[in-house]
Amino acid sequence: MSTEKQSPIEGIKIKSDGLRGTLKESITLDNHTGNVRPDDEALVKFHGMYVQDDRDRREERAQKKLDKLYSFMIRLRIPGGIIDADKWLAIHETSEEYGTGVLKITTRQTIQLHGILKHELRPTLQSFDKAKLDSIAACGDVNRNVIVSSHPLVSPIHQSIHAYADKLSKHLLPKTQAYYEIFVDNEKIYERETEKDDLYEDRYLPRKFKIAIAIPPTNDVDVFANDLGLIAIIENDKLIGFNVAIGGGLSTTHGNPNTYSRLASEIGFVDSEEKVLKLAYEVLTIQRDYGNRGDRKLARLKYTVDKLTVDGFKEELEKRIGFKLEPSKAYQFTERSDNYNWHQVHNDSWYYTLFVENGAVKPNQKAFLHELALLRISNFIFTANQNLLLGEISSENKQIVENLLQKHQINDDISELRKNSMACVALPTCPLALAEAQRYLPELVTKIEPLLAKHNLQNDDITIRMTGCPNGCGRSYVSEIGFVGTAAGQYNLMLGGDRYGVRLNKIYKEKLYENEILEELDLVFDNYIKERIPYETLGDYTNRKYFTAN
Repeated sequence: MSTEKQSPIEGIKIKSDGLRGTLKESITLDNHTGNVRPDDEALVKFHGMYVQDDRDRREERAQKKLDKLYSFMIRLRIPGGIIDADKWLAIHETSEEYGTGVLKITTRQTIQLHGILKHELRPTLQSFDKAKLDSIAACGDVNRNVIVSSHPLVSPIHQSIHAYADKLSKHLLPKTQAYYEIFVDNEKIYERETEKDDLYEDRYLPRKFKIAIAIPPTNDVDVFANDLGLIAIIENDKLIGFNVAIGGGLSTTHGNPNTYSRLASEIGFVDSEEKVLKLAYEVLTIQRDYGNRGDRKLARLKYTVDKLTVDGFKEELEKRIGFKLEPSKAYQFTERSDNYNWHQVHNDSWYYTLFVENGAVKPNQKAFLHELALLRISNFIFTANQNLLLGEISSENKQIVENLLQKHQINDDISELRKNSMACVALPTCPLALAEAQRYLPELVTKIEPLLAKHNLQNDDITIRMTGCPNGCGRSYVSEIGFVGTAAGQYNLMLGGDRYGVRLNKIYKEKLYENEILEELDLVFDNYIKERIPYETLGDYTNRKYFTAN
């Protein structure tokens, strides 16, 4: 069991009265600030929110001796990322009434709203509650939103696999009803006896926990970047179970050699829903009991796995679940990108994948999606690549959707590199960001595209990702070209990751500015064209050339 001196956050959780703290007072009584009380900043995350401020306006407000311009980001809990048209309408209308109006699709198949002022928190969450949406456990030291391969084209039994996301999410939810008491019902006080939580107890987890379900041959969820990865094994169009992988996580800290990115280790196979749910639950209890509660930078499951060793973790897990894992089954990943434009699936319905650059829904896209939702002829599926899949469209309605796409000038003529780009939010709202990401990557891609054309690589399916800090929210460590922010306008250039998310990249050059990035990539592309072997991807070439050749 963990014996480290506990971090201050641990005390806040234990004393919080089921994550209540003084949140009600912070929100309703403290009118002198747009923030909540210091301890409540930690607790509000468990309810799906982060306190942020507009960093673009810090200096201006400081000169005027004004408080920071505080607001809240709210992230919804949408296991598997599927909602119907009515829920989309609720999200649209709520975003128009509160916050900035911008909808942001995250890498975890959900949506988040920025710029919600403190006095708007309760009406915003009440609006979502009416639509049967919530933000419970979308952040915080608990199991986060469960993600799953999004496109049903890959398997006729996709729907049955997809259902596991919701089952796991419900199975691993905290028992406290504080969310409803504080943000929805206001007056209602829940019986504390009903909140006894055998999973999280009163300490919750040492850090956040992420689960992904991949459906081979696609690895759009980057399954090995998660604390717990489940890989669906399908034989003769029948789900026979899941391979289990543990200990993935990408976050690092600049200058701290004790932190590192790690891909999950496969430890075996389970063959039933009952076993999957039991196993997931007990993986969390091991992390609860053995995870590092002294240093939050070393508190993710990957460090617990390495401390216990993979074999030691597996032995403890089998003891807790009461059965032996079977050997892993064979599978293969051959794709990771979303399937853009129109596709017809096994039941003859149509799907259309809308490219949403870095997850930021543009005004014309938002108008299109609102008009489409009003017709109630499709569902809406967020992808782990930050795009939006419009699904279950009948052949009769396909032309209606096509007409709306043309009406709102939705452009399909996008380069392969841009389609395979991903970025975290970063500035101006993320307090951890050292450099730009979401706002800057589109501009950088525009400058890289001519280099690809120069070397006749414009049709290559290259993955490119950027994060504004080393925490890896944009999954930059599992891309062929990765950028990790180190300071304003400065990035580590990462190369050598594979195309399908099963090998980490490595630092190729540190602390580069834009002109240096473009010079280095021009040289890399030139060498790649001259020296690659048949069918070798850019990631495989750079790994061979720069990291394994010697």
